[in-house]
Amino acid sequence: MAKTIVVKQIGSPIRRPEVQRKTLIGLGLNKMHKTRELEDTPSVRGMVNAIPHMVKIIEERG
Repeated sequence: MAKTIVVKQIGSPIRRPEVQRKTLIGLGLNKMHKTRELEDTPSVRGMVNAIPHMVKIIEERG
């Protein structure tokens, strides 16, 4: 089974650069306090690390 991480959106994309908004959409997040379970890959980790003020890793599984 592949490793996964649970990511929660904790920050609003309002008044943020377009690149950060598109990163949130790329992670599948678009509303406050929404969570997604994503595969733990270097690309997903890079996206999460690019916007640490807007997302939080809740749990690591696998």
